[in-house]
Order: sequence, then structure tokens, then C-alpha cells
Amino acid sequence: DVSYGYKATNPSDLTFRIFNALGQISFAFAGHAVALEIQATMPSTPERPSKVPMWQGVMGAYFVNAICYFPVALICYWAFGQDVDDNVLRNLERPAWLIASANLMVVVHVIGSYQVFAMPVFDLLERMMVTRFGFKHGAVLRFFTRTTFVAFTLFTGVTFPFFGDLLGFFGGFGFAPTSFFLPSIMWLIIKKPKRFSITWLVNWITIVVGVCIMMASTMGGLRNIIADSSTYSFYA
Repeated sequence: DVSYGYKATNPSDLTFRIFNALGQISFAFAGHAVALEIQATMPSTPERPSKVPMWQGVMGAYFVNAICYFPVALICYWAFGQDVDDNVLRNLERPAWLIASANLMVVVHVIGSYQVFAMPVFDLLERMMVTRFGFKHGAVLRFFTRTTFVAFTLFTGVTFPFFGDLLGFFGGFGFAPTSFFLPSIMWLIIKKPKRFSITWLVNWITIVVGVCIMMASTMGGLRNIIADSSTYSFYA
């Protein structure tokens, strides 16, 4: 039997799980730090500024994101109800070929997307190694820093099996600022729109909502990590 009731045992638990869900959504639609890197490499002229194709690309990316994520979320919740796992593939028992194909697609997706999303981190680490520790730019430095970072994230992912709670925490703490209120703050500083105009109000509403999402999802993710820690099994 499939149950669609809440997992929460009391109102406070329900509230924090909603906060955590906001962080997971923020994580799923993050990537603005990478968007800046991509736009910086695009040719731009006064006749055809880079923001035109960039805007088209961003809209297309979000559309593809939506048609990939939302059907999976809705169908899996319809099929498994409240027992659906953070990793939906763990709920599947058959057919074997479908499970194997889905896992293969996940591997292909991660191999490609990891390189893109981690590029700002790679750049930060390499710049720090050069400026603070005197290393020289080159293939050896790139190999060392990138391999170390990948190994660290692999160890963390394998060791701590609280995937959903971590998504909520990092979605709020790390990605909500770059997705919601920091772009609005930068736009207000650069453009200096008239106070209480439509654009001024929209950006300030976005800032307030973004800060609330950041605080709520970070608290929700951290609280769920602590609350669910008794059921965790390392290297599970």
C-alpha cells in the first residue's frame, strides 16, 4: 500500500522538513556561479552583447531542468508515496535493465556536469596554491588540486549517507545566495534604479525572499541531519 501522508511526527518536524525541501529545490536549480564563468568566455560586441545568447541559453537550461526534474519527482511520489527515497533508484527493484540504464545515465551526467560545476572551485584552489604557497601554474598543480578535491568529495559522499539533508543544507547555505539575492544586490548597485519603482521593488522582494529561503533551508537541513543521525549507517 502506498501512503501519501506526511513523514513528520509533529508540526515542528513538518516545518523543518519543508525548509529542507526549499534548500533541495535551490540546489537543483543552482549553477549561477558557473553561468558567470561561461558568459565571460563568450564573444561580446555592442551590436551583439553576450547577454542575448546567454539569456536564451539560461532559459533553455531551466526549461530542460524542469522537464527532467518535475516529472520524475511527481511520478515517483505517485508510485512510492512517503516511502520514496532521496535517491529514487534505491526504490526500484525491477526490471534490472532499467535500473542499470538509469545508473549509467547518472554516471554519464555526473562525469560531464561535475567538471562544469566544480570549475570555479578548481580555479579558487589553484589560485590559492599559487598565491599563498608559491606553487607554479601547470599540469602538475591542476592534477594535484583537482584530484584531491574529487577524492575528498567522493569520500564525503560515500561516508555520509544523508544525501537529501545535505542537499537541503548546501542548497540553502551555498546556492540560495547566488541564485536569489546576490544577483539582485549587484543589479541594484550597478543600475541604481529609482527608489520604489517596479524594478526596485521586485529586486528588493527577491532579496528578502532569498534571504528567508537561505536561512530557513540551512536551518532545516542542519536540523534534519542532527535529527536523523541516529538512523544513519556510515558507508551504507
